[in-house]
Order: sequence, then structure tokens, then C-alpha cells
Amino acid sequence: MILLWLTAMVPQSKPPPCDLMTQTCSSPTSAQMTLLFFSFVLISLGAGGVRPCSLAFGADQLDRRDNPKNVRVLESFFGWYYASAAISVLIALTGIVYIQDQFGYRVGFGVPAILMLLSALVFFLASPFYLKQQASKSLLTGFVQVIIVSYKNRNLTFPLPNSTASYHQKRDSNVVAPTDKLRFLNKACIIKNPEQDIALDGSAANPWSLCTVEQVEELKALIKVLPLWSTGIIMSINLSQNSFPVLQASSMDRHLTKKFQIPAGSYGMFNIISLALWVIFYDRAILPIASKIKGKPVRIGVKLRMGIGLFLTCIAMVVSAIVENARRKEALRSGFQNNPTAVVKMSAMWLVPQFCLNGFAEAFTAIGQTEFFYSELPKSMSSIAAALFGLGLAVANVLASVVVSIIDDITSKGGKESWVSSNINKGRIDNYYWVLAILSFINLFYY
Repeated sequence: MILLWLTAMVPQSKPPPCDLMTQTCSSPTSAQMTLLFFSFVLISLGAGGVRPCSLAFGADQLDRRDNPKNVRVLESFFGWYYASAAISVLIALTGIVYIQDQFGYRVGFGVPAILMLLSALVFFLASPFYLKQQASKSLLTGFVQVIIVSYKNRNLTFPLPNSTASYHQKRDSNVVAPTDKLRFLNKACIIKNPEQDIALDGSAANPWSLCTVEQVEELKALIKVLPLWSTGIIMSINLSQNSFPVLQASSMDRHLTKKFQIPAGSYGMFNIISLALWVIFYDRAILPIASKIKGKPVRIGVKLRMGIGLFLTCIAMVVSAIVENARRKEALRSGFQNNPTAVVKMSAMWLVPQFCLNGFAEAFTAIGQTEFFYSELPKSMSSIAAALFGLGLAVANVLASVVVSIIDDITSKGGKESWVSSNINKGRIDNYYWVLAILSFINLFYY
């Protein structure tokens, strides 16, 4: 953030202002571009470290698996974590953007830099109060070792049942034998020759020839959650549809009063607002009232919540298609086929329901998936559990571009107007939304 701030503060770090008289602009130098991109790289690396680990780290402070109310505590924590993240995005896209717009980027980039500095300071000052899980070694290296060693040992025969001494375990481990699921991986922890395979301290003499039961079970746990993880990708593709709603909003009446209109790019805020409001309402109203009526603690199962979220994102795409179809008909009726920037006599508030539905879908599925991963994976994999949804979101952003490119190539053949044309009045974005709705319903059945 400091480097990004410097691009606004130091005149030499950016090209000179454009000449308004001649309408000419100087291109940035390689050094200026390097500074800008390097700041983005550092921000991305920092976010990649903070986002998954802060969620797992916070859960570590509250996770007491011997406590009967532990599931409810974690559910509440994950919900409030996402609500606070949503509120912070809302502040960033309103308050911080307002500061940048009113006072320029010198102040606009300086405020987040100072906030990050204060955040880091508070984090380290509070460090003595944290419960810290010690990292042992790279989990990813362990996964690769299990795959390689199980392949090397593919011709080994399995030990007799209850032959726990034939498997290599960590010292003082409670896991003495691997499970029967994904049994072919168990060959990675079979001891062939104790004298050669085991070192004097009880560890493997060569980790690339013998793995522990724990390593095998960690990889199995990750493989087992991947099918459910993959169901969140289609939902994330739907959530990543940012450009088309902006084009739609730009061509609709965005006035709330005669003098005030909502910026076209701000309608995505309804997604964030609905997510935050649902989490607060669910945690502070629905569950307490339901528990009071039933006379016992009530909670919606994590898998049911994930399913509800996937269903809601299906409905959101159907609503998106219907609204866009109505908007396009109104534009054609008004003679705006060749004028995509013309404003039709239709309120942009018709776009709000689809954003709200996607916000509710994210509240159900994103929080549900994170809670599911955290509970299913071993405690040593808590940061991976927290990172899985973000990874799915990243994969979805790439796939969203692929889907748009495929639809563009198919629908523009023969000189036809593409469904995803930049002229939304000539294109058929409603048909594109129907494709996403169909994919979402298939994904729901897959789930």
C-alpha cells in the first residue's frame, strides 16, 4: 500500500498529466510501470496470506472440539467473519472511493496505507494473547510424497487386518492405521523393512520412500472434499458477472430522486448488503427465535445450507434473464437498437433482486463450505480449509472468461451478432443468463 501511495505522491513515479489542448498523453516508463505492478504483486501476496489464514487463525482461538456447543460457536464465527468482510468491502467501495474522488489519490491511497499500518501494529501488540498452532512442515510437500510413494509401492501387498505395526505413524500419534477409503494410498505408509525404513528417532529414514499414516489421511481428507468444493465454482461464476449488470444499469433509469442517481457500478453493493444483513438476521433473530420455539438449540445443517445457496444462485440467474429480456424489449420498442447508451424507461431497481439473491446464495454456500471444510479436514489443514473457497472463486473467475469466450465464438458465427456483444441491445445477454441458469441447475443436481 505504501508503494501504491508513492505512485500518487512522487511526481517521478507517474507520467505527466495529459495535454488537454493537444489531446496527447505521455506513456509511463518501464520503471514507473514496474513500481505500479510491484505494488499490486505485494498487495496480492499479502491478501493471499491474510485472507485464508486470518479465518483459520480466528477459528483456532474458538475451536474446542470437546465442547458440545462447538459447532454452533464455529458457525456463528464464520458467519460474523463474512459479515464483517462484507461490511469492510462496503466501506471501501463507498467511503474510501468518496475520499479518492473528493481529495484525490494522494489522500485516497494514503488512508488505506495508514489503516494497514495500524492493523499490523494492533496485530503484533495483541500477539501474546493468541493461541498459536505450530506448523510442522509443508502440507503440499507431504501430499506429493504420498502420491509418489504410493505409486512406488503399488506392487506391495496390504498387511493383514489389525497389523498396525506394519504402518508408519508419527510418534505419540492416536492414528495407528489408515482408513479403507481410497485404499491404494495406504501403500505409501507400509513399512517394508523396519531396519532400513525407520531412523533411530522413529522418523522415516527417507520421506520419499515412506510416509506416515497422518500424511496419507490428510491427503484423503482433501480428496474427499474436492467434489463438494467443485460445486461452488459455478456459483462463483455467477457471482463474478460484474460487467454485464453495469452495462444494464447504465441503460436504465437509476434515479432515486430527481437530483440523485445511483452509479451504475454501485449496484453490486446490494449483493454485499444482503449477505451482511442475512448473516446478522440469521445469527441474531432466526436461530434464537427457532430455538426458543423448539425448546432446544436449532441450527440448519451445513450441507443443507450449501444446497440452499446453490438453489438460490439458480433462481438469481433465472431472474437475471427475465429482467434483461424485459429491458431489451423496452429498448427495442423505444428504437434504441443501435444506441446501447440510451436510457430506457425502466427502473434499474429491477436489477436489485438478482443481486440480493446472489448475496443470500453466497451467505449460505460460502459460509457453509468454509465451515464444512474446516470441520472435515484435520486441524493441521485449517488454513487450507479456509483457502479452498477463495481458490474456487479464483478458478471461477478464469472459467467465467472461458464461458464468455465460448459463447461469443459460437453465437457470432456466420456474421451474426454475438449474444455478449458490447451493444447489449443487439446482443442477447438474457440468453447468456439462461445458459448460466441451466449450468447452475445441473450443478445443483451434481451437488
